[in-house]
Amino acid sequence: MFDNIREDWRTYECQWTRQGLWVMVVYRFGNWRYRIRSRAIRLPFSIVYKFLKLASEILTGIDLPCEAKLGRRFRIDHFGGIVISGDAVFGDDCVIRNGVTVGLRHTGQRGAPMIGDRADIGAGAKVLGSIRIGDDVAIGANAVVITDVPSNCIAVGVPAKIRPRKPAAQVPAETIASELSLAAPDV
Repeated sequence: MFDNIREDWRTYECQWTRQGLWVMVVYRFGNWRYRIRSRAIRLPFSIVYKFLKLASEILTGIDLPCEAKLGRRFRIDHFGGIVISGDAVFGDDCVIRNGVTVGLRHTGQRGAPMIGDRADIGAGAKVLGSIRIGDDVAIGANAVVITDVPSNCIAVGVPAKIRPRKPAAQVPAETIASELSLAAPDV
């Protein structure tokens, strides 16, 4: 637990004021308590976790249950309005922003997204259902992703359209502007 918290501390640039860090500490504590085999000893830690989780949800607006599987260096860049299903799986070096929902597509149906390494999820994006998001994927702001996204792609729009991701050195400014306009909803 403490190794993960130290790594989270570095991920959040050693700034204790980052709300994402607070949530990660509570998440790590929640995971740690499951390693206690004796139910009688685990019970007080579970009660403490429930209070800490509720306090972190109230203070940050982030719902991150300890049952979700997070890779190393998971980063919440902006806080507020974030909901992550306990069934969700994230790879290493993922970044999410405010207003993101990662979870079930329909109430009562199990199955949350499995997200690969180095995924970057923009503000307000919704990633829903039993889908797979590959490595090095960028999901645009306010995108609604309900289908699989292969590695090295971007997903923009409602519903999200999948496009191959071009290396940064080869992307002209006009292309970036046109891709950003795709993320804007049609009126």
